[in-house]
Amino acid sequence: MNVTFLGTGAGIPAKARNVTSIALQLLEERNEIWLFDCGEATQHQILHTSIKPRKIEKIFITHLHGDHIYGLPGLLSSRSFQGGETPLTIYGPKGTEQFVRTALSVSHTYLTYSIEFVDVKEGIIFEDSSFQVKAKKIEHGIESYGYRVIEKDLPGTLLVEELKKIGIRPGPVYQKLKNAESVQLEDGSIIHGSDFIGPSIKGRIISILGDTRYTDKSVELAENADLLIHEATFSREDHYLAYDYYHSTTEDAANIAKASNVKKLVLTHISSRYQSPEQLDALVEEAKSVFPPTVIAADLMQIDIPKKRSNL
Repeated sequence: MNVTFLGTGAGIPAKARNVTSIALQLLEERNEIWLFDCGEATQHQILHTSIKPRKIEKIFITHLHGDHIYGLPGLLSSRSFQGGETPLTIYGPKGTEQFVRTALSVSHTYLTYSIEFVDVKEGIIFEDSSFQVKAKKIEHGIESYGYRVIEKDLPGTLLVEELKKIGIRPGPVYQKLKNAESVQLEDGSIIHGSDFIGPSIKGRIISILGDTRYTDKSVELAENADLLIHEATFSREDHYLAYDYYHSTTEDAANIAKASNVKKLVLTHISSRYQSPEQLDALVEEAKSVFPPTVIAADLMQIDIPKKRSNL
C-alpha cells in the first residue's frame, strides 16, 4: 500500500506544485490503483512515476472545483490509448457524470472500456471482501466529501512450526490448512486449519479529505487512521482567509489529526502564496507544534503504509 502525491497545490498550478491528485497504489493487495481527484495535468505527473493508467480502476472525486477535476477527460482518453480495457468506476458528487460525458462527447472521444458513475452520498460507497470506503460530507461551500479507506483485517499466518512439531511437513496440505479447511491425516486423525492459523492482522486505514473548513466530521473520517491526508491551504496567521474561502489552516489540520488519534498527518493543497523553503518550513512547524508526526507533501512524494503485525 503506497500513496503517491501527483499534485499538492491549491487553485492553480505553480512551478513546484501541480493541482490536486493523489494515487493510492494497491498493487500487492488488488493489482490496481485508486485515484483521488484529478486536477489539470495529472497525466503529465504520472509520466514521472511508475504508475500505469490502465491500472487505475477507481477514481474518487472530492468535489467539482476545477483544480480537482480538469484533468479527468485527458486521463480517461489516455487510459484508452494506453491499453486500458477493464471497466473503471468514478465516484463523485452529483454532476461528475455530466462533466465527464459532456467533455468526452464534445471532443468525440471513444473509450475502449466502460465507465460506471456513482453519485456519492454519506455512508459506505464501496465494499467487497477486502476493502470498504466510507464518505462524509465536509464543509466547503459546495458539496465536498472526505473518504475513509478501510482495509479489512487479514487472516493470520499459518503456524508452520506448530505443524512441524506434530510431524506435518510442507506440502499441499499446508494450503488447505491455510484456507481453514479440515484435513484427514494418514493415521485417520483430523486436524483443523483454524487451529493452526495465527491471530488476524489488523487492516490499515487511510483518510483522504477534500477541501474543507474545520469540522467534526473530519475527526470521524480520520479516527485511528494510519495516515490522514488533509488540506492545509493557509497558514495559521491567515486563518481569516481560510474561513472565508472554506479552507483549513495548518493548525486546523493538526487539530483534526490530534483529535482523531491518527498515526501520521500529511499536509497538502498548499496555496501558491507559500513557495520559499522558509515559508514551507514554517507551515509544517505550525502543524508540528500541535501534532508532531506531521509532514508536508511535495509533488511526486511517496509514502508507504506497511502491513501491521498480527493482533495479540
